[in-house]
Amino acid sequence: MQGEDDLRGLAKIMAFMRAVSILLVLMHLYWFCYDFFLERGWTLEVINKILGNFQRTASLFSHTLYTKVFALVLLALSCLGTKGVKNEKITWTKIYVALGFGFVLFFLNTPLLKLPPVLGTFLYILTISLGYIALLMAGVWMSRLLKNNLMDDVFNNENESFQQETKLMENEYSVNLPTKFYYKDKWNNGWINIVNPFRASIVLGTPGSGKSYAIVNNYIKQQIEKGFSMYIYDFKFDDLSTIAYNHLLKHRDKYKVQPKFYVINFDDPRKSHRCNPLNPDFMTDISDAYEAAYTIMLNLNRSWIQKQGDFFVESPIILLAAIIWYLKIYEDGKYCTFPHAIELLNKKYSDVFTILTSYPDLENYLSPFMDAWQGGAQDQLQGQIASAKIPLSRMISPQLYWVMTGDDFTLDINNPKEPKILCVGNNPDRQNIYSAALGLYNSRIVKLINKKGQLKSSVIIDELPTIYFRGLDNLIATARSNKVAVCLGFQDFSQLIRDYGDKEAKVIQNTVGNIFSGQVVGETAKSLSERFGKVLQKRQSLTINRNDKSTSISTQLDSLIPASKISTLTQGMFVGSVSDNFDERIEQKIFHAEIVVDNEKVAAETKAYQKIPEILSFVDEHGEDKMKQEIESNYKLIKSDVMHIVESEIERIKNDPDLQHLIQKE
Repeated sequence: MQGEDDLRGLAKIMAFMRAVSILLVLMHLYWFCYDFFLERGWTLEVINKILGNFQRTASLFSHTLYTKVFALVLLALSCLGTKGVKNEKITWTKIYVALGFGFVLFFLNTPLLKLPPVLGTFLYILTISLGYIALLMAGVWMSRLLKNNLMDDVFNNENESFQQETKLMENEYSVNLPTKFYYKDKWNNGWINIVNPFRASIVLGTPGSGKSYAIVNNYIKQQIEKGFSMYIYDFKFDDLSTIAYNHLLKHRDKYKVQPKFYVINFDDPRKSHRCNPLNPDFMTDISDAYEAAYTIMLNLNRSWIQKQGDFFVESPIILLAAIIWYLKIYEDGKYCTFPHAIELLNKKYSDVFTILTSYPDLENYLSPFMDAWQGGAQDQLQGQIASAKIPLSRMISPQLYWVMTGDDFTLDINNPKEPKILCVGNNPDRQNIYSAALGLYNSRIVKLINKKGQLKSSVIIDELPTIYFRGLDNLIATARSNKVAVCLGFQDFSQLIRDYGDKEAKVIQNTVGNIFSGQVVGETAKSLSERFGKVLQKRQSLTINRNDKSTSISTQLDSLIPASKISTLTQGMFVGSVSDNFDERIEQKIFHAEIVVDNEKVAAETKAYQKIPEILSFVDEHGEDKMKQEIESNYKLIKSDVMHIVESEIERIKNDPDLQHLIQKE
């Protein structure tokens, strides 16, 4: 009750001050327009005496400004003490316009008194009245102005900004990326410190989000500078390969044993080394042949990835595995190459089964085929064989045969005595064919590098879903202790699930320690938002009624980086989290920042890059390019080798009394 009485008393005082202000304006008009009022008999002697006393004692009317200023001061005080109903539509812009309009009309109208009496007085009274009303409106609006503008931060940027890592943390394995992040109404410098790259990294982002430019390229450069051996899957050859080649030229001194640079490129044999992924020296067991066959067939038939274990999926894989292992044991692996396996598979199945079953190691592998053959189930047998032949026949290519039958190097890239940087190039136009062959290189490399006592190494896969990388989940889970850093680039999790199957994709998604994400949408954005967790955020609510307003402030847990933010990230902006070590703790592992790239420096480096040189020249002593002839000759040689194998093996079986019964089965 006492509070209400105080408010009523204050309101009366403010009303009195405003009345005095208006009275001063009327006195001002009476004094300075006296002649006009006198002519019409609108004067009073009492008022004349009162105003005369004011003038004699205070010189109140010595200048037109004095009474105006006093009137304005009283008006301002009355408005200041008035508590108006808040209105969110009132803005400072409206107030400034009213103040400006009122000031001009109220204070700058004195020259109007020099006009003819009637016109001048009329305009003077009109302008001073309008000016006073405008100033009164501005004052009232100020009291009704909503000072808590809840719409200043409509996207909740302040609540969702947070302190990030500002300290550079380097070690002999780390990858460090400079950043700029927004916090407390300003941009700050920071660092993303991947102090343990062996816990694997994922780089997500829609096309054009800056994955390769900001992150993958930096991984390649910094890991070469720190002496890593490296395997790079370059989907858009030769973008990443050129960076690796030129950076290696500048930083060879960082390696104890200088690494050699190798390239696998099916498009241009001149710029490709030759390598046999089925090198018999690295195949110790028939399970190695099975793994190789598995990788090839699943890369050729992506739909099989989610049907693993089905009869018509396993049958062609087992048949191809048996052929690969046969080539390994035949003449000590002299013909153990992938092209020889394709050619042998395409021979008459009666000859192939006869030869393979003559080896005790392969009898059990081939029993389903032999049962079908001997039982007269020709349709089933033809279906099993066709499931292997048809996809593999897409890979019959002289250039592919050329690259996969040589032995320029071995795939143990992290061998301390012979470190290598290997770049394998795909081609978006031929990825369905090349991916199977490259997948074979991948699976062999994964097995060879994931061993103890080897050099620190890095596996960088750009556009992962374009190739089936068998054993990748196991590599991520176990490679940390063997110092193998894995960096995977792809667009979003749905793409990975589509091409790798739900189970394997989930394992990859959940076992990776370092994650970067540019703009992604849908379920991927939601999944990442959940991964980054929630933070305590301040909430403010405002209630306005006729007499008053009330503000309440509360806190609640909400997403640190909501899915909507992730789906609208601009190019170069990334969110993510990093992992740390026992002795290198990172307090704030989550980041939401722009990765800073020195564009001018990168442009200068790129301009100075050398092209990857030709590796093999097919020009003879007469200056003629014999590439086509040599590759064709190699292609025919492989066919001839397989023909010779079949003929000699059939002859051997015919002449062996213990095996002659196999020929009769035909």
